[in-house]
Amino acid sequence: MPTFKLTVAYDGTGFVGWQRQASGASVQQALEHALAELAGGPVAVAGAGRTDAGVHALAQVASCAIDRPVDAATIVRAVNARLPAAIRLLAAEEAPPTFHARFGARAKTYQYRLWNGEVLDPFERSYAWHVPGALDLAAMAEAARCLEGRHDFAAFQAAGGAAHSTEREVMRSEVARAAGSLVTYEVCGNGFLRHMVRAMVGSLVEIGRGRRSPAWLADVLAARDRTRAGPTAPAQGLFLVRVEYGD
Repeated sequence: MPTFKLTVAYDGTGFVGWQRQASGASVQQALEHALAELAGGPVAVAGAGRTDAGVHALAQVASCAIDRPVDAATIVRAVNARLPAAIRLLAAEEAPPTFHARFGARAKTYQYRLWNGEVLDPFERSYAWHVPGALDLAAMAEAARCLEGRHDFAAFQAAGGAAHSTEREVMRSEVARAAGSLVTYEVCGNGFLRHMVRAMVGSLVEIGRGRRSPAWLADVLAARDRTRAGPTAPAQGLFLVRVEYGD
């Protein structure tokens, strides 16, 4: 059974997230259904990350094995013909039998989009968090940098999170004004806890609004207490941008 590495993009609006759930449409379920029709039998798909309901992906990575002779180009063409319009298989390539999208991932990059204008562009309503009023981007950028490095990120984990360890390494954490009213937060790390990026964004916005100082974020990080951090930012502004692997 050849193993394939799949690169998938999706608009998370209307999905319960990447992972298959007891009820509701998931991206994983849609992809497995399309692959099963191609393969003539069940196909299990593993994703690099379990994005939550409403979260989007520009390049999610998945892996699967298909029990029939088929080339990568045929997979892309056949699967896209069977997927809903909100999900697209961007690429497929044969991989070593040991390749696993989740366990082989070395780093992931997420981007969060903030619309910092008084009026929300209606075409951005599903892809950004509307944060009107002045934001101190310099203070937000200063605070974001203190998240870089290896830390215990328990203060930014969703309540009830079941991660075995809350220690993660963040290689890059940057706030920037992209264009016009659009502000972005981009973070690259070796792994992320549930709602971790959204909790960090909610905390950075508190700093941008002048309610907290940049030094406060370092104190929150050290406290390892979710109640000390800011609110969880809405899901629709978050995008999984890239997943990186070793050789």
